[in-house]
Amino acid sequence: MKIKKGDTVQIISGKDRGKQGKVLKVFPKKEKILVEGVALRKKHRRPRRQGQKGEVVTLPSPIHVSNAMLFCKNCNRGVRTGYHILGETKVRICKKCKNEI
Repeated sequence: MKIKKGDTVQIISGKDRGKQGKVLKVFPKKEKILVEGVALRKKHRRPRRQGQKGEVVTLPSPIHVSNAMLFCKNCNRGVRTGYHILGETKVRICKKCKNEI
């Protein structure tokens, strides 16, 4: 999986197509990611203490990794990624402009 926590991604399919967001959490075994502001769902919360009211909270739900692309700031769009080895570090690069992501 080429997408990591903290990356900026662009959604390429589904109801949120075209939106961008930061990856909050990655689930590698399920091949899903949690993206900020994308695939929002409503959850009804019970009151915690007596006298407190219940509430409806909007939370992001995980989406499949194949529905998102890494966002390149230079190209200003979602791009395919590759790898380059610089010294002893492996760096992700944009396939279009060859710059580091």
